[in-house]
Amino acid sequence: MSEPAQTAMTLDDLYRLPDNELLYELVNGWLVSEPPPGVRHGRVAGRIVAILDACVRQHGAGVVVTCDTGFVLHRSPDTVRAPDVAFIRMDRYLAMEDDADAMPGPPDLAVEVLSPGNRPQEIHAKVADYLAAGTTLVWVVDPQTEQVRSYRSLFEPQIHAGTDLLTAEDLLPEFSVPVADIFSI
Repeated sequence: MSEPAQTAMTLDDLYRLPDNELLYELVNGWLVSEPPPGVRHGRVAGRIVAILDACVRQHGAGVVVTCDTGFVLHRSPDTVRAPDVAFIRMDRYLAMEDDADAMPGPPDLAVEVLSPGNRPQEIHAKVADYLAAGTTLVWVVDPQTEQVRSYRSLFEPQIHAGTDLLTAEDLLPEFSVPVADIFSI
């Protein structure tokens, strides 16, 4: 007896899932789940939210959101990614419904904070998805090495560490922070 064909999940299917401890994303119609990433990850992501949000709010540049916000990067099959931290320009945010299940389109800035369980090909795929969908800038933050890889292109990341200044030039000209500040306690 043959098994029934599996059909790709949609954005609507994703948001009908029951709440539990896992974080979900939808990649080309397939459900991907991750366990909660841990304390160091949460501390670093929280620090990035605080630093980024202070600048964004001071200049009215847009909105900073956390991994609770999904971004529809592709439809049919649906890809919905939820970066650890994201920035959306104000004009784009105001053009959408505040109570929508997910943000239509990519974030302007996506931040992925690595956790010990992340595999390099998994992070590479996320960066590729964001950039292909139109994200301007992706930061991949490594709490273990205390480095940030900054992507505007998939093949030419810039590596920042220590006293190097992390910026988001064309998105947030006012934003600049020493990389070490992201990892400080």
